[in-house]
Amino acid sequence: MIAVHLDNVAYTYIHDPIFSALSWEIHDDRVSGLVGPNGAGKSTLLRLIAGELATESGYLTRKPGLSIGYLPQEVPLDPGATVWDQVAGALTELSRVEKELHRVETALADPVVYGDEGRLTRALARQERLLDEYVRLGGPGYDGHIRSILFNLGFDEADFRLETRALSGGQRKLVGLARLLVTSPQLLLLDEPDNHLDLDGKAFLERLIRGYKGAVVIISHDRYLLDLVVDEIADLEDGRLTRYPGNYSEFVYEKQRALLSQQQAYEAQHKQITRLEESAKRLMLWGKIYDNEKFSQRGKSMLKRIEKIERIERPTLERKRMGLNLEGWRGSEKVLEIAGLTKSFGPEPLLAGLDLLVRRGERVGLVGPNGAGKSVLFRLILDELAPDAGEIKLGPSVRAGYYAQRHETLDPERTLIDTIAYTANWPENRAVALLGRFLFTYEQARGRVKNLSGGERSRLQMALLMISGANFLLLDEPTNNLDIASAEVLEEVLDDFDGTVLVISHDRYFLDRTVDRIVELDDGRLQEYLGNYSDYVEQTAKK
Repeated sequence: MIAVHLDNVAYTYIHDPIFSALSWEIHDDRVSGLVGPNGAGKSTLLRLIAGELATESGYLTRKPGLSIGYLPQEVPLDPGATVWDQVAGALTELSRVEKELHRVETALADPVVYGDEGRLTRALARQERLLDEYVRLGGPGYDGHIRSILFNLGFDEADFRLETRALSGGQRKLVGLARLLVTSPQLLLLDEPDNHLDLDGKAFLERLIRGYKGAVVIISHDRYLLDLVVDEIADLEDGRLTRYPGNYSEFVYEKQRALLSQQQAYEAQHKQITRLEESAKRLMLWGKIYDNEKFSQRGKSMLKRIEKIERIERPTLERKRMGLNLEGWRGSEKVLEIAGLTKSFGPEPLLAGLDLLVRRGERVGLVGPNGAGKSVLFRLILDELAPDAGEIKLGPSVRAGYYAQRHETLDPERTLIDTIAYTANWPENRAVALLGRFLFTYEQARGRVKNLSGGERSRLQMALLMISGANFLLLDEPTNNLDIASAEVLEEVLDDFDGTVLVISHDRYFLDRTVDRIVELDDGRLQEYLGNYSDYVEQTAKK
């Protein structure tokens, strides 16, 4: 059955049309992956479906009584509320009934009420109705239901009392998911739900989506996740939405095949129309030369028929992509040497006697649960933190380049032009040219960093890496905000990079394509595994 039907829907942001004639049927028993380049309008489309935005034209209809749960990219949480309060607060109807029950119970203790038979009878009848509604809404078991959801998401009892201001990005996502799960909506709209999740969190998300009894629409750049959970791909590009049955890998093949087929059809039609136009022009020329009205009329008639031909659109086989180029250079044979590294932020050490050697040319993936200390290890390597014990050595001819997960290396008040020009000591025109290679318009280049989206900040950081001249890249979740096309560019460039890479990532597809060794950080210690992510999974499964 169709849960949501969009028919020729249009939406414009300020003066820019996002889409003008978009149609889509969302079925109540399918998982749909919504993909497309950054800026295509994917988040806008989810907000339209959720009812947060209104369509300008066309029709958007929802199945009567359809309940919708929407998880945005940035989860809005009350910073002063606890994890438990935020999740329990999602049960708005149950909270209302609980408050009403409390008021009735207070009234029943009032002598004015229990001393008046009529008032008492009405209060008792209202209490009975509210108790029935409380049971219907699952009130007696809601405490255990919330606990079960939070435990499954990786929270423990002590976390329930944490204020949300203390949560990591991944934990905020999980609290947002928990708020949706306690209400069990019939349609889940998930906008980048896997961002900031560790591998365990992603595994839970996969199980959740595969087993969900309802419809799911998920925006994600995680190709591994899309391969595992979706029944169809909805591709949003240039304001148009095209559906492809199957998972992401099937979509890539089918889309390329369709584009090649369209290109062949376009070329054949273009050739035929050109021949017809030349024939019509010859007839009209003969009519003029020989003063023959019959030839002229036949030529004009042919041109009118040609105008009525429905033209096959010329497909865009190659989209403009981020112009990243990381050259690197040969340096020390031992790029990074860590011995006996210990770091604590409390009574228990976060890192306990770590040893690690990274040699020139290696591609090393650093994985582990959120909070294990991966980003702290990077800050120690970059000399932003001092170790409690142990030693960190960079080779004498090593220049490190750092990509920060939360973009904290960027000054939000600077313009993009100033950011590049200041770092590289370049004139404005050269900075603008480089920013153009990274898909920024001149207007964007003149704007401030704080106005950029997450994906745009990621591309700006990539541009800074490119001009850094680094031969040792420390990358902290580099694909988190990149669209799939840009992530593929990064993978290709790293494959050719003449240098060394140490990357923190939970992007399993990316790890499969780029690394030759996995180092797992957990409980303060490192464990090494040769090979890519799939090899790591195989080796850990045997333990």
